[in-house]
Amino acid sequence: MTQEVAADPALGRLADAVLIPPFPGGREPDWIRAALAGGLAGVTLFGLNVQDSRQLSALTARLRAATAEPIIAIDEEGGDVTRISHQTGSDYPGNAALGAIDDVRLTTSVYAALGADLAALGINLDLAPAVDVNTAAVNPVIGTRSFGADPDLVARHAAAAVTGLQSAGVAACAKHFPGHGSTTLDSHVSLATVDAPLSVVRARDLPPFEAAIGAGVRAIMPGHLRIPELTGDLPASLSSRALTDLLRGELGFTGVIVSDGLEMRAVSEKYGIPEAAVQAVIAGTDLLCLGRDQDRLSFLAVKAALLAAVRSGRLSGERLEEAAARVAELRAWTLAAARTATPPAGAAEVSAIGLAAARRAIAVSGSLPTPGRPLVVQLVPPSNLAAGAVPWGLSPFVPADSYREISTGTRPADLANEVSAVLAAAAGRTLIIVVRDAHRHRVAVSAVEQMLAARPDAVVLEMGVPVWRPAGGSYLASYGAARSNSRAAAEILGLAAP
Repeated sequence: MTQEVAADPALGRLADAVLIPPFPGGREPDWIRAALAGGLAGVTLFGLNVQDSRQLSALTARLRAATAEPIIAIDEEGGDVTRISHQTGSDYPGNAALGAIDDVRLTTSVYAALGADLAALGINLDLAPAVDVNTAAVNPVIGTRSFGADPDLVARHAAAAVTGLQSAGVAACAKHFPGHGSTTLDSHVSLATVDAPLSVVRARDLPPFEAAIGAGVRAIMPGHLRIPELTGDLPASLSSRALTDLLRGELGFTGVIVSDGLEMRAVSEKYGIPEAAVQAVIAGTDLLCLGRDQDRLSFLAVKAALLAAVRSGRLSGERLEEAAARVAELRAWTLAAARTATPPAGAAEVSAIGLAAARRAIAVSGSLPTPGRPLVVQLVPPSNLAAGAVPWGLSPFVPADSYREISTGTRPADLANEVSAVLAAAAGRTLIIVVRDAHRHRVAVSAVEQMLAARPDAVVLEMGVPVWRPAGGSYLASYGAARSNSRAAAEILGLAAP
């Protein structure tokens, strides 16, 4: 691109063509409609944009009316990470449950049903599936979002998920390249490091991305994570060695590279959002997500930073044109794919797919008592930043006076009193103890052990990754806390009719 072209107003359209900003509320603001008309690639939707299916469909219809086939993206993994069902929990079990079942046809069917839901709502890019190989038990951000800890298992389900989503005419986006599953930090909060040689990363973390590419995945999202031998001090999301050399050059990916949220502190704390955006595009990113809580000012700041980087020569005009061309190809693909997509299943069939999968995922150890008058006590951890505050657990299946909560933030000095109160309320009743990733919360483990010491007949239900379990007794693992997982567990415990 010559200096004369770089000074042309068309440069602004090129910058717009690689951006999918968010906006607050259930109606698009005027600036979004104007930007779409002026060349903006599209938008990213979050839970705060979703009130119900009718409102969301009307919203996406208006966005489409503003420009030809915009990218309308959402982070909808099913399972514990849901935006379209953030008020109730997802009808679909997540990846951990599907990996535990290990039926690739089922995974394809579940993702096809999820894709059909999204397509019916007017969404054409799903920032899913997560194809991280979750080898770190204490991983604070992946967990049940992963199909499992075995690279081959994750790879075959990654391909199945991509196939299912894209059969519905919704572009899939495999994440978080080169793999977030071995980290012990959350990149929403700080820069995570994959502390392994590149040879280990190749053997352990890359196979699912290779499988997704083989299945024709239209987009890949790099993680804000550092692999010292590959990226040095940079996160992969800002590293040309990771994106241009490895992902494009070695793995042969030709689709769209989509950034993870640029507001995440792993990149924004050091660089700021506008500078992180510039570095991401220089490294090879094609489409920029700004994150849920960003606004018009953030969008304008990123756009201005891109324009300044081109004019200064830091970002080549050719790189920006290449990114815009890839995004245009994705937009064209979504339009063509919508015409040839598999017809969506009916609502009843879709609901049955998710619940049937959740039922198959449940693992039971020991004998289950007859519920009688149950008392459910739920050990509640802090909300995962990726999932947000989504309802979960067994409270919908018991009367209010048969349900208690203990926070995993409870001080150890106060825990004994809370446990004593639960045990007193559970006298003469079946005690059901619900945990979520108990292995990550010492208070949860301590509370379970104290309750079981007094009530060895209690039932423990793990709704996260079943790493820790008490010795003996009755134990269930649901491999997720989506609404479908909760319903399946409630059925087995006799709290809901099948």
